[in-house]
Amino acid sequence: MRSAFVTGASGFVGANLVRALLARGWHVRALVRGEASSLTGLDVELIRGDLFSPELAGAMRGCDALFHVAATYSLWRRDREAMLRANIEGTRSVLAAARSAGVPRTVHTSSVAAIGVRPGGLPADESYQSPPGRLIGAYKRSKYLGEAEARRAFEAGQDVVIVNPTTPVGPWDAKPTPTGEIVVRFLNGRMPAYVDTGLNVVDVRDVAAGHVLAYERGVAGERYILGHENLTLRALLARLAAIAGRPAPRIRLPRAIPLAYAAFGEYVLARVGLTPDVSLESVRMAKQRMFYTAEKAVSELGLPQSPVTGALADAVTWFRDHGHVARGSRHPEDRWRSLSSKQ
Repeated sequence: MRSAFVTGASGFVGANLVRALLARGWHVRALVRGEASSLTGLDVELIRGDLFSPELAGAMRGCDALFHVAATYSLWRRDREAMLRANIEGTRSVLAAARSAGVPRTVHTSSVAAIGVRPGGLPADESYQSPPGRLIGAYKRSKYLGEAEARRAFEAGQDVVIVNPTTPVGPWDAKPTPTGEIVVRFLNGRMPAYVDTGLNVVDVRDVAAGHVLAYERGVAGERYILGHENLTLRALLARLAAIAGRPAPRIRLPRAIPLAYAAFGEYVLARVGLTPDVSLESVRMAKQRMFYTAEKAVSELGLPQSPVTGALADAVTWFRDHGHVARGSRHPEDRWRSLSSKQ
């Protein structure tokens, strides 16, 4: 039986990766902090600690693979220093522990955030790299620099494969992620308008499968985009509307309105102890269409391309079943049955 050490095991991608590994017969050692409710009932070995724990190398010893999924995702200015430390120094610490433990292969979870956005909204592939100075926000820069740590480890002789997920959707988005928050806001009737932006959406279970495939088939030192379908936010909301039986917003906001709203929240409300609900960096990022192609991962790894509409329907069900959606929201299953044959 192969054994995997998974950081960030209780997060959105991590919880789905753990399930994918278990389904394939792996033994999993899951690095967690806190309760790790997303792993409850699973046959995993819980390792309590963080990315800087001195016991990491010992906990990894004997593992066939390290899946370094853990990262801090935040678009808030207040979280900048903690995020930079986790995503850059934490990656350096984990990779060093894997070397010390003799782990033969590492799959490092980067992000398309590290790649950046091609001008004109054209889909970017793995060969593209936006100049670091043009990466919007501390999160994107932290993922770029974290990936640079993985590349340095590879150049020093460590077997590291890099995967760059796009925007995953599906079950176990407990936090939820910013995209999950869009879904929750829509389902609760708190999204009366939209902005003109776009993103690449992928079933989170395909992302999990892509990690395992990267371990099995990936070339050390290479990066692989784990994505699927490019959608404008308007098109994404239209699919959610069809699934949930709610009207999609029809008003497109001029960019100046959410920008002013976010700036007021971060620079005024936050200073008086109130919590803003839209970050300035998220609005700045929305100025771009974040489109990508996963052709390399599909052709070289065999990355599955499950219907995005099905992943959205499963996300709606999961959020409703776990208390994120107010009562009265329609059940998506019947809607999904009629839609699935069309997607």
